[in-house]
Amino acid sequence: MSAARPREGGSGQSHLMYQGRLHGALARQLGVDILRGVYKQGEVLPNEIDSSSSLDISRSAYRESIRILAAKGMVESRPKTGTRVTERARWNLLDPEVLGWMFETEPPHDFVKALFELRLITEPAAAELAAARRTDEQIESMRQSIEIMKRETLQTEAGRRADLEFHHTLIQATDNEALASLSSSIEAAVSWTTRYKARHNALTRDPVPDHERVFEAVAAGDGRAARWCMESLIRMAHEDTERAFQS
Repeated sequence: MSAARPREGGSGQSHLMYQGRLHGALARQLGVDILRGVYKQGEVLPNEIDSSSSLDISRSAYRESIRILAAKGMVESRPKTGTRVTERARWNLLDPEVLGWMFETEPPHDFVKALFELRLITEPAAAELAAARRTDEQIESMRQSIEIMKRETLQTEAGRRADLEFHHTLIQATDNEALASLSSSIEAAVSWTTRYKARHNALTRDPVPDHERVFEAVAAGDGRAARWCMESLIRMAHEDTERAFQS
């Protein structure tokens, strides 16, 4: 990774923005490399001085990128021993940014399966709660998301944003603070598996009717139907993703 240094005489704010982009980009590169196995669990990363020199970045930017990865549980730094890649069990794999890095390459089949199992555990129950607790405003938001998805399809960025908004609104409609805290991770799982299918031309089945059935059950206040429809939606999405792996 090579980046030009900021021009001399630039404003302090511009320099900080540059450093922010730089250490974020480096954290992403290192994170993807760790997930790909370029740096293996237990392996020590190149030291700060060598990395700063070879990558043409400041030592402070390198240190900040390491702090980002440490906050996600992927590395740990110790005096005299350097920065070491931690064991996979410590990685925050549900961090939306880490999920994005995972899907920049070919994600492990078992990991994608685990994401769908997580969705099956949480989202059908969320749909049942939402059917009992949703507000009129949330119903209207979900309705609008469905309309955009129908018009734009999930092959487009606008359609995928509407899909995320649908799932976000449904989880918020549970009025459950603990469940809502999982929202960003669930939305990231939805987003990246959908993008993965599109990348492999596996969006041959229209999933919008599945969302419509969930919406109709939630709008009608039918919790049992909402749970069943959401479970069906997730199982069908998993089957679509399995076809992408087979391709």
